[in-house]
Amino acid sequence: MAAYRPGVLVGNWKEEACLEEERLRDFIQKRERGELLIQKINRLQDNLLKKVQLSVSKGGFICFGDRVMLLSPGKEPSVQRDVEACGELTLAVNLEEVSIYSAVSLHAPCAVSAITTVGPVGRNTFCILSVDGGSVGEPVKFGQKFGLGTTGGFSDPMLYLASDHKSFMRFAKKSYLQQVFLTDELSYLTCWQATFLDPQLRLEYEGFPVPANCKLIITHCHTNRSLAVPRNFWSRSYFGREYEVICHTYLDSHRAEEDKNYWVIVTGNPGDEGGSMLDRPEPKPGGTGKNEFREEMKNIKIPDYN
Repeated sequence: MAAYRPGVLVGNWKEEACLEEERLRDFIQKRERGELLIQKINRLQDNLLKKVQLSVSKGGFICFGDRVMLLSPGKEPSVQRDVEACGELTLAVNLEEVSIYSAVSLHAPCAVSAITTVGPVGRNTFCILSVDGGSVGEPVKFGQKFGLGTTGGFSDPMLYLASDHKSFMRFAKKSYLQQVFLTDELSYLTCWQATFLDPQLRLEYEGFPVPANCKLIITHCHTNRSLAVPRNFWSRSYFGREYEVICHTYLDSHRAEEDKNYWVIVTGNPGDEGGSMLDRPEPKPGGTGKNEFREEMKNIKIPDYN
């Protein structure tokens, strides 16, 4: 076989040189227009994962127009490997992998999931919307309909949390129960209401303002099923492991909702450090704590004056 010097042109050298120049020109044009895949991913992450300031609660209640997080409180793990699944989870936008590479904003329909991120970012922040004429700043009451909207950190459009009855074509992918999704139009499918946690006191609390940062039940008005995170159904996404969110009421032997249906509407921290109320340290008064006070009261002996 003949040996050639490095300067010798062999084969379709002209075609290969033209193709390389064409690829370089195409790359420069896409970079100038912001159409490179890495640029799209960076823009999407800058919106979905950017920090968001939550609304500070007015008087300790949830009001229309508030920017909040929906948190599923954690519980004690039964085994060591379930530590992550039993931790605190927040409701978030769940984009499919194809949408992540192509989308510049949210498009309906869009899935939702529960994530382990408890800090307020674009994808897990929602706005409390009025659907019955309530004004912005007015407290939401138990039993009153409201909507939950999110932009995912983008400027627009706003999508609304919705659900509908399970059918042969529409159901949750993992549990096959009632699906929860985001849609781009307000309707009876996007109406929710807050329910007091204790079933024996719900009638008494009907019509009272919904307190912030407290456990409650969020019920879908059309199907009368509660928002839930089963925690035993999960999938891998671009952002890691995420848990399925469904509409299903889990009842125990006393006909009360299980902790899978518990939610906390988290508001902003009024302190200078910002963040959410989850970041706010628990108050430590100079006096005796509530639990310590109870223990001391048990040990007090009442003298007998008879």
